[in-house]
Amino acid sequence: MHVIQVKSTAKAAKAGTGRTRKAGTSKVARQKAKAAKAVSAATKQIGDPYRWGASGPGAFDCSGLVQYAWRKAGVSLPRITHSQYRAVRKKVSWRSLRPGDLLFFYGKGHVGMYVGKGKMVHSPSSGKTVRTVRLKGYYKSSFAGAVRPGG
Repeated sequence: MHVIQVKSTAKAAKAGTGRTRKAGTSKVARQKAKAAKAVSAATKQIGDPYRWGASGPGAFDCSGLVQYAWRKAGVSLPRITHSQYRAVRKKVSWRSLRPGDLLFFYGKGHVGMYVGKGKMVHSPSSGKTVRTVRLKGYYKSSFAGAVRPGG
């Protein structure tokens, strides 16, 4: 029985399933590592100006900021908020947020990235800069959904 399992594993490896994995790392751990890189990339942009249609470096709109940050973590996202929400399969609730999750507001017309401890980083609007904000009141009432990229 043991020999059969070894042979089937060898056959699967030989067949080239296309999946490569670092030994000892789970899918959740790999997603968390990518999310940490994305959060780091996004928070490094704090102070950069908002510019409609900009995806960095140096200026960002909301969807451009999260696209840029996740690209730095090796994950491709579409450019537009609605497309970003649709493209990421893993939807998460407000109560399940983890750093790196994308939060959508105002009917998915605005996006920010959860950074932990009840805060998000985002590029808010014209005349403002990339910043972190507390997720309460105004943001909680206009919350439209969240996704977890990189999984």
